[in-house]
Amino acid sequence: MTQLDLLLPFAMPPGEMARDLLRELKMPSLATLLARASRSTHEIFDGFARALPHEYWLARQFDIAPVRDSDNSPALAASTMRSFHLPAETGTWFILQPVHLHITRDHLVLTDTRQLQLAESDARALFHIVQPLFEEVGKSLVYGDAQTWFMRADDWHALQTSTPDAACGHNIDIWMPKGSHERDWRRLQNEIQMHWHAHAVNEEREARGLKPVNSVWLWGGAEVQKRSDTNAKFEEAFIFSNERKPFTALANQKIAITSAADMLATRPERGLLAIDDLIEAALAGDWAEWLQRFQAMEELWFAPLLTALQDGRLDRLAITISHNTAYSTFDISKSSLHKFWRKPSLARLAS
Repeated sequence: MTQLDLLLPFAMPPGEMARDLLRELKMPSLATLLARASRSTHEIFDGFARALPHEYWLARQFDIAPVRDSDNSPALAASTMRSFHLPAETGTWFILQPVHLHITRDHLVLTDTRQLQLAESDARALFHIVQPLFEEVGKSLVYGDAQTWFMRADDWHALQTSTPDAACGHNIDIWMPKGSHERDWRRLQNEIQMHWHAHAVNEEREARGLKPVNSVWLWGGAEVQKRSDTNAKFEEAFIFSNERKPFTALANQKIAITSAADMLATRPERGLLAIDDLIEAALAGDWAEWLQRFQAMEELWFAPLLTALQDGRLDRLAITISHNTAYSTFDISKSSLHKFWRKPSLARLAS
């Protein structure tokens, strides 16, 4: 392999907690890689951007980011539909995800979709309840899986939307769809919410201690175009993830990737690896879980990658780390490792 791009969303801890968190991590391989690398990129985003920094970074690698990143969520609907082998030859499609909105005294908060635990049977029941509502307003609704549905709305192509992770944990008013058809969407969303309110599916979920599915989140609008080889930049694009999410549709996963050893064995000329294990814990503010998951990456990923650089199986490594408002990219080569005067340190995770 000549070059690997490694994306680590939320590997940068929050500034006020960085010193304490990094003190707990014992990761000599990652510390060596970061200390002897050169930072090539550092970009800061508005705190109200419609996607998280790592989402924009990933979308840029496949040329699907908005013209101005902060204005819209990445246009992932078409590529995600293809990953489900769903026909979408024309039109503008959006990703639609069933969600739980937490009701506070004066606003609504979007809960992390990973916490929904939505079974296939429940999802299909909820889907069929509201599908006629879309037909009544001239929109198509298509089922992908329990957490990923698709809506065709050609006349809503200019609607600006936000990714669920960008809106997670916040007052949703700021991240709701904006544009000339935002009221049309709100009316449809309200109808969906009324049809699901106190429905048997949700009553049974609550009886089992699960959150009710009380709304939907719209994002990722994309006009379907003739498919091109968007992955040409990478011979292999791997996304190591425990769940199927829209961003995984960008990956060319030809084998199951569970470790750096698996990935290096494929020997692509250039590869992209995105590891999303830290996102859920960071969004929840569960820093004990964040530490545990991050520490586990040392032996599984960073130590083998450092060894691969040292023995020449990997020529260059670019590590991109992020949090909710910024990302940085660090470039490392075998020659970089010779900078012995740079002592191993995780300090750059807080930079």
